[in-house]
Amino acid sequence: MRRHRIMGALGALTLAAATLAAAGPAAAAEPGGTQATATSSRATSSRATSAQATSAQTVPAQAAPSPAVPGTEPPPAEFGTDWHDPLTPAPPVAHPATRSCQVTLAEAQFRDFTPYRGSYVPPTACGTADWAKVVLRLDGKVKGRQFDRLGHLTVGGVEMFHTSTPEPSPEGIAWSVEKDVTHYRETLSHPQPVEMLIGNVVNDTYTGVIEVKVTLTFYAAAESHPGPGHPGPGHPATNPVPDRVLPLTTPAVTLPRNTERLLAEVYATGSGGGCEEFWYMTTPDPAPYSCKAADGPYREVRISVDGRLAGIAAPFPTVWTGGWSNPFLWYVTPGPRAFDVQPVRYDLTPYAALLNDGRPHRIDVSVAGVPAGQSGWSTPANLLLWQDAAREVVTGAITREEQNDPANSSHWTPAAPGAEHRLDTEGGHRLTVAGYLNTSHGRVTTTVTRTVHNTSVHRWTEGEDRDGLSATWTDEESVTRGATTTRTNRTYTMDGETTLGAGDRLRTVITLGDRADVVTLRGGRETDRSRLDDQYTGDASYTANVPRDQRHAIATTSARYRLYGTGAPGGCYDRTVSTAQGTVTQDSRRC
Repeated sequence: MRRHRIMGALGALTLAAATLAAAGPAAAAEPGGTQATATSSRATSSRATSAQATSAQTVPAQAAPSPAVPGTEPPPAEFGTDWHDPLTPAPPVAHPATRSCQVTLAEAQFRDFTPYRGSYVPPTACGTADWAKVVLRLDGKVKGRQFDRLGHLTVGGVEMFHTSTPEPSPEGIAWSVEKDVTHYRETLSHPQPVEMLIGNVVNDTYTGVIEVKVTLTFYAAAESHPGPGHPGPGHPATNPVPDRVLPLTTPAVTLPRNTERLLAEVYATGSGGGCEEFWYMTTPDPAPYSCKAADGPYREVRISVDGRLAGIAAPFPTVWTGGWSNPFLWYVTPGPRAFDVQPVRYDLTPYAALLNDGRPHRIDVSVAGVPAGQSGWSTPANLLLWQDAAREVVTGAITREEQNDPANSSHWTPAAPGAEHRLDTEGGHRLTVAGYLNTSHGRVTTTVTRTVHNTSVHRWTEGEDRDGLSATWTDEESVTRGATTTRTNRTYTMDGETTLGAGDRLRTVITLGDRADVVTLRGGRETDRSRLDDQYTGDASYTANVPRDQRHAIATTSARYRLYGTGAPGGCYDRTVSTAQGTVTQDSRRC
């Protein structure tokens, strides 16, 4: 079937999650786009191999720009055996100008599904727990031939980092990712067990052993102030660092009885091979398409408390570095969030009174739209808790739980002879929950409203020689706590098409967007605002089903990352990175 040669490669590029230890060998036989993963060579000395990566909003990593000025030499006519190491235009994590200490968290070579296990001991030379910032850094390298793989890292059971890997060249690539992990500070203040896994398959064909080193750098708090996360007692809304972090690793959890603010974070990814790896293109029966889902492509990540729906969210449509049947798109510039999977966050504070009774309660995560009994989603989760230091028990009540009927409809229009099939999908859901807590600083009411919506148009030909999607997801959230309201409007977009033409020439053209607007109001007056716009575009083609040296691959890509307001260096960050045939042709900043 032609589908196997076009979009089927997306599922066959098995992203090996730690929970899918049985996956891998069968997928390694895919003969399509995956053979193109082993055509680069080691980064030369003129290319950067380290990264200064993500901002405080935990966005993907970047490599330092090449010392050479991009564009001074014309790009090659087609991909050769050498190209630039992976990089993105995202801003670097800001590093405080205080004393720092570094700890190696994990150092391992991943050849199979055996996890790395070690022990962590917090440093003492940079203070004890009251650090101004903690930055996690992964340095990785791999050479040979290998799929893109998923990985995770836990400290004390807390999911601290979720990532995927780039696809390597025969002689090797190197990349780095940085993430601000200050909000896990309480976990890091105690000795903890460490576990890391990047599930991998190494054999005579797929030879890439993934080598990683993960470090934590701790920055001491300035002596003139108590440091971020300690603005004073009784102010959890302005305290960015929780008092405790609890991993959701068991069916039930018991909270401290003085919890006055509660967030959940879920690292939700469609992964592990199979159709849920590209869930946004599945179709219901009777549409004649090779990836099926009874309810079509609409997905919604939900969290519940004791069986009561407590939060909803739109999943981010991550495209991994073998995605859309065309690894040449992603060799240098990955899609948004591919190297640093950002968790979905839910404000569960309205349920704190229910959970403060000292008894175990069940908190569950599910993905609506996944066919019953079908695997393919990973949803590790943590709870972030702020406690009222002046109260042993915080009481209160849930006052409101309202939702509309979830909407999900897909309409298939059969193809006329020589034309395209078409699937139009629309889905959405709205949830409002509210509750109050009697804290040491008065009664505080929290109201959370979240609305998610998705529209998509999927077109494909008989045999799936042409296969395209245009889709938009919105996730609008409003959280009012006392007199302060924070509104977050997220928009994710995907517009792409893959075609298999004459001579088995495969071409993919795609645009991805990740946008978010956040505004904070106090007493009706704006006190803070930020805007994120991360966009990727790419156009790549190669000859499929031939030896590597006959693929004649070409690709142009451009990624622009814009951030304004809170979190942006100096209030404004705007960087564009463009490539052609694996060389950087533009690396420019506008702020």
